[in-house]
Amino acid sequence: MLNCLCESERTNELKVEADISADPLWCNKCSANLDLEVIPLSNELKEELTHWVLKYGEWIDWDNDERIVLNGVKMENDHNKQGERLTVRVKGELEPEYAVRFSPATFAASTYGHHRN
Repeated sequence: MLNCLCESERTNELKVEADISADPLWCNKCSANLDLEVIPLSNELKEELTHWVLKYGEWIDWDNDERIVLNGVKMENDHNKQGERLTVRVKGELEPEYAVRFSPATFAASTYGHHRN
């Protein structure tokens, strides 16, 4: 079990989620961001997760009142598909000791709907 901010201070419930300036694994109980380096994953998968999380928000125009760039909903959807594939791999390396789920990005889709590109 991993250390986190839960009441028990330990968790075996994880979620894969991208966010700015954060590692891609979180406690699914208390939402604490977990240090990727202490997660018992292969170095290859850690590198892929790091590369994936660094692309989070490329569909957001941060300089223009956080609007969505052209094709932003598609970019977010593609990012989520890659996150789902990575989550399957995380599950393969961590289950059954850890329960793992994926939490998709929703900014573009919730802002402009699923059909705008």
